[in-house]
Amino acid sequence: MRTLIIGDIHGSYKALLQLLERAEVTQNDLLIFLGDYVDGWGQSPEVIDFLIRLKRTHRCIFMRGNHDDLLLSWLKTGEYTEEWFTHGGQLTTSKYKDVPEEKRQVHILFLESLEDYYLDDNNRLFVHAGFTNLNGVKHEYFTRMFYWERTLWETALALDKSLDHNSPFYPKRFTLYKEIFIGHTPVTRIGETVPVNRANVWNVDTGAAFKGPLTIMDADTKAYWQSDPVYMLYPEENGRN
Repeated sequence: MRTLIIGDIHGSYKALLQLLERAEVTQNDLLIFLGDYVDGWGQSPEVIDFLIRLKRTHRCIFMRGNHDDLLLSWLKTGEYTEEWFTHGGQLTTSKYKDVPEEKRQVHILFLESLEDYYLDDNNRLFVHAGFTNLNGVKHEYFTRMFYWERTLWETALALDKSLDHNSPFYPKRFTLYKEIFIGHTPVTRIGETVPVNRANVWNVDTGAAFKGPLTIMDADTKAYWQSDPVYMLYPEENGRN
C-alpha cells in the first residue's frame, strides 16, 4: 500500500487523468489530495465529478483549498470577490453555467465534506497551506489558516539549514510533526517544477495552475510522477498566467 499525495489540480482534468495513469494508481493506494481542485483551467466541474466518483472506488482523503472554499461560497450564495474572479473564479463560474442544479448540489456536498487537515499514525501532517498555532493544528484558533496561510512555507524557505533542531531559535512548528506536506504556494515561485523539501516540510504544488506540471508523490519513498506541463494540455486556454 502506498500513500500518494496529489498537489493542487486547479481544474486540470486532463493532467489528473494523465498523472494517475503514470503513477499506476490502484485501489490499494491511499490517495491524499491537498486541495485547490478548481480555478485555473477550464475543467473544474469535470475534476469535481471525477473526484466524487473516485471516492467510491478508492481510499481518498480530500483537503480543503482556498479556491475550493471560494467556489463553495459562490455556489451557495452567488457572491464572490473581485480578487477570486481575476484568479480563476471567472472561468470556473462560466463553466458552472452549464452544470445542472442537481449536480451543483452534489458538488456543494462534496466541497462541504473537505477536511481541514489530516494527521496520520506516523505523525505526518497533510494540509493545504499551513497552520500558525505553536501547539499544532488541533489548537489552531483560525481554521481559515489551514487553507490560506503562507508563513509556514516562507519560514521553511528562510530557515538556516545549519540551525540545530534543539536551538531555541528553531521554529517550534517544525518540531511538532515528523513531516508536513503542503500545497498552496507553487514552487515555481522559486524556479522549481518538482516537489521541494525544506526542513521537514514538503511542498507538492508544482505550479499546475501556471506553467508547471501536476504532481503525485509517494509520502514514504518520495518518488514522484508528473503530468505534462498543464498549459500544453490546454493550448486554447491561458490558465492563470
